[in-house]
Amino acid sequence: MPRFFVDKNNITDNQIKITGVDVNHIKNVLRMKPGEEIFVCNGEGTDYTCVISSLEREEIALDILSSSPSDTELNQKLYLFQGLPKSDKMELIIQKAVELGVYEIIPVQTMRAIVKIDAKKEDKKIARWQQISEAAAKQSGRGIIPRIHHPMNFKDALLYATTLEAAIIPYENAKGMENTKEIISSFKDKASVGIFIGPEGGFDESEIELAVSKNIIPVTLGKRILRTETAGLTILSVLMFQAEK
Repeated sequence: MPRFFVDKNNITDNQIKITGVDVNHIKNVLRMKPGEEIFVCNGEGTDYTCVISSLEREEIALDILSSSPSDTELNQKLYLFQGLPKSDKMELIIQKAVELGVYEIIPVQTMRAIVKIDAKKEDKKIARWQQISEAAAKQSGRGIIPRIHHPMNFKDALLYATTLEAAIIPYENAKGMENTKEIISSFKDKASVGIFIGPEGGFDESEIELAVSKNIIPVTLGKRILRTETAGLTILSVLMFQAEK
């Protein structure tokens, strides 16, 4: 059944209104008609099974048949602090991280990051990334649309991470895999976990030291060197498997 996200302000006790670009998609791409059922989510964890009651030029009206809490969200909020990568790698990272269950993605400007986002283009870039998040959330059946933050500098990202229950930072000189396994296992009952991933050049030693001073735990991901677009997805996969209901 087709799935769409709708602003909660467009939802009443028994009816939902769809506006914007989804109107054209429903009418002209899916060619849906009144009487057909459609699946809607409010983006905050509630799903609605609906039936189309009318299709207008700029609005589609739905009658709510039933509602229920989304069952596709993890019982743990995962925050990906991603060092800004080159080219369009961030788009891939966002898409796959959303599929894996990430709660928020925070782009981070680190010392060794080659990419610097032009302040004049930042809003447009974030809007593009947020669209990718929404599309991936639709495709994967998410109950929320993960938020993509505006880029933070490393110190601000660390400060944000201190509001979480735990956080880790992959580092090549961290203790062995047994230590990593113990740390990951200890996160099972944590409500929120942050994951710091460096850009192509990795983290500077001073950044690791600063992270450790903020109780962010260094871990190893094994003997192989992982690309920035692989490292975060690797840890997200492990944490998703552990946190899955």
